Amino acid sequence: MNESAAPLILVINPGSTSTKVALFNGANRGAGESLSHSKEELARFQTNWEQYDYRLDLIIQFLNRQNLKAFALTAVVGRGGLLKPLRRGTYKIGANMIEDARRGVQGDHISNLGCALAHEIARLYSCASYVVDPVSVDEFEPLARYSGHPRIERKALSHALNLRATAIWGAEAMGLDPFTTNLIVAHLGGGISIAPLRGSRIIDVNDASSDGPFSPERSGGLPLQPFIDLCFSGEYSKTEMKQFVMGRGGLAAYLGTKDAQEVESRIENGDAKAAEVYQAMAYQIAKEIAAMASVLNGQVHGIMITGGLAHSRHLIDWIKERVAFIAPVRIFAGELEMEAMAAGVLRVLSGQENACDY
Repeated sequence: MNESAAPLILVINPGSTSTKVALFNGANRGAGESLSHSKEELARFQTNWEQYDYRLDLIIQFLNRQNLKAFALTAVVGRGGLLKPLRRGTYKIGANMIEDARRGVQGDHISNLGCALAHEIARLYSCASYVVDPVSVDEFEPLARYSGHPRIERKALSHALNLRATAIWGAEAMGLDPFTTNLIVAHLGGGISIAPLRGSRIIDVNDASSDGPFSPERSGGLPLQPFIDLCFSGEYSKTEMKQFVMGRGGLAAYLGTKDAQEVESRIENGDAKAAEVYQAMAYQIAKEIAAMASVLNGQVHGIMITGGLAHSRHLIDWIKERVAFIAPVRIFAGELEMEAMAAGVLRVLSGQENACDY
């Protein structure tokens, strides 16, 4: 690999069936792979943390294939998981963060391995290690925490990494200062997060696991009384009810598939039911965007839509029809987590932001 004056950053993003890795020369993405993990390979492990050595070895093999020299890496950044509530920013990885990730202070998720994997690779290459805008970023304003009952507080668990990066890119594309601009960002993927951002700060967001619009595999917010009746009907176990709302809800429940491309194909072939369900999802997304505009008192400079579903022409057109009156709409299609993590580290290395202590 040719040396470059730009910092060389390794990005690590552990997912349920793969570990994505990529090298960035500054903001330019270079070599990268999606290291796939078959069900048979993962069946050997009873917990997520038991997969640590297995995934670490695959990352080291990837780096060996790049023929990196000693000290070649400037920094390593891992996906930030369910850590303690944090302000937005790029965080230095240390023992306390790794311990909280291992304990699952806000839940167990494969992304919790991100900080530990990044820290170990950074140790091997004698460089710094970071996480950027983890899932647990929490900068809610006080009113946003009220749910309607004191036993249940609304929590800030979202696609914070992509939400904030898209807000920064979107503001810059409009010639605005991202740190003084009001935006609404909608991350549309297997789960959907829609957030108002004031100066790149996520001040509210729906809980993608149980609230907001339905998605390809999640039910979103449901009418409570019928849902309570289902919970106590005796037809479903607690585990099944959790799957009812996260994994087997949304498009999967209505149409028997989580694949938006398949749904679009059905629509093109004249499937009226598929068209109505898909349009209903767009309708709910648009309603949530409009609701978040009220959080910003209607002072919205732009609406940014990102995530895998942003590739869907039907969906985007239907959403635009309903929200374009609020503010200009810009599309940043795709899962941009790798670019977002590299960008967060670059903001620190360039002095635009200071690295945070956990």
